[in-house]
Amino acid sequence: MMKQAAAIAIVSIFGGLAVHAEDQGKLGLGNALAVSTAEKSALVQSSRKFILTALDQVADGKLRDLTKDGIDNIGTCIAHRAGLTAARRQELFERLKAENLIDLADEGKIGGGLINGVFPPLLDDGGACPRLPQPYWSAPGSVFGGHHSQPGGLPVHVALNLSSGISLADNYRRVYGVSGEGGVPVVAQSGQPSPSPAQSDIAISQDITILAPIWHDWAKSIVFQWNADGSEFAELNFGGNGKTDNFGVAGDSKTGAHHIIGIAEVMKRGFPADYVVTHASAHSVPTSGFEYRVVNWLRAAAILADVDPVDKGYLTKDKLGRLRLADMRQTPSVAMQDILPNEPHLLVEYVLHNISDSDFTFTGPATAEAQVVLKVLASRFGFDPNDAAVYNTRFRNPVLAHLSAERVQIIYANKGLDGVAAEVDRLKKMGLI
Repeated sequence: MMKQAAAIAIVSIFGGLAVHAEDQGKLGLGNALAVSTAEKSALVQSSRKFILTALDQVADGKLRDLTKDGIDNIGTCIAHRAGLTAARRQELFERLKAENLIDLADEGKIGGGLINGVFPPLLDDGGACPRLPQPYWSAPGSVFGGHHSQPGGLPVHVALNLSSGISLADNYRRVYGVSGEGGVPVVAQSGQPSPSPAQSDIAISQDITILAPIWHDWAKSIVFQWNADGSEFAELNFGGNGKTDNFGVAGDSKTGAHHIIGIAEVMKRGFPADYVVTHASAHSVPTSGFEYRVVNWLRAAAILADVDPVDKGYLTKDKLGRLRLADMRQTPSVAMQDILPNEPHLLVEYVLHNISDSDFTFTGPATAEAQVVLKVLASRFGFDPNDAAVYNTRFRNPVLAHLSAERVQIIYANKGLDGVAAEVDRLKKMGLI
């Protein structure tokens, strides 16, 4: 199952998905409060530090600087929206519809119209330098009630994914990239370090390994703005019509807007093609018959970025005239798609990045359970869950911002309600709730 669909299913099962009718063409009224909450959280701020420290290890100075500007400069200019007038936004939206990259049946799911789901409001929208409506580090990790759906949930989510991606690449080097006697590969043993990227016999880009988790969810700071009651904007799923997306036959490539918007931004900022396709593979591997999903997300993002995905080297046309993932590095050495016509031109980075983005399988259900636990405990701390605005902004969101739903669920599973209550009581004594 595609990751976005799986995540939404988890949220729906546990009753956490909230769809709001507010006009999402206007900036979120709760953005400033979310910034204040995230600013006070040691968990959020240490996640931010962890990400920036890892970013310092990127060797490509241009990509390192572009990324630091994108994630840690509240005044950063959003490249794919610069100078984009309302009329031009409408033109691009019509192109998405014409190319079957929007499901018109979703009309009504986004307050103010579907176009607001593709082009969420920004500061200085339509100007030469449109800006983020909130910092990267105050955004949530997903839809309200989903994983990391609290102020600052995004950097916490990214810190985990980044750590996972680096570890995965290290593990691949340990198992597949070490030579023993005579140059025959061996597995580095326990207690021995994995070979560094420079020492390994196999090439896995450390720059891409670090950059992809940092950038992939960047657009959540745009898509998941905060409402005054502490809930979030609804997210549009697009990048397909949901019915005939597999090169014209049955298939569903709809995914969260944040994914496609983020791809558009790195395209517009000039990131290299192997990075862009790795980024696009976060929500689905392009292998085993799912290449069409990544292809469609690249097509949709290229429309938003107003670039030609073939000219930029992301996509190519096969013998049947279909857009496929382009050759990268030395993959043209063999006419691989003549032999394996249903497989993409593959780089290991695509799959490693996809795997590193899989923590929602625990964190989605953990959030659902943590929300139940907090509602049960709320009266002990003087809060009424039925008073949604007060409960969300003064109890649920701050508690999760400081503790995380994952910590709450694990403590609950091992120590019960009293164990969680002790954690919340600590926050109260510190004046954090």
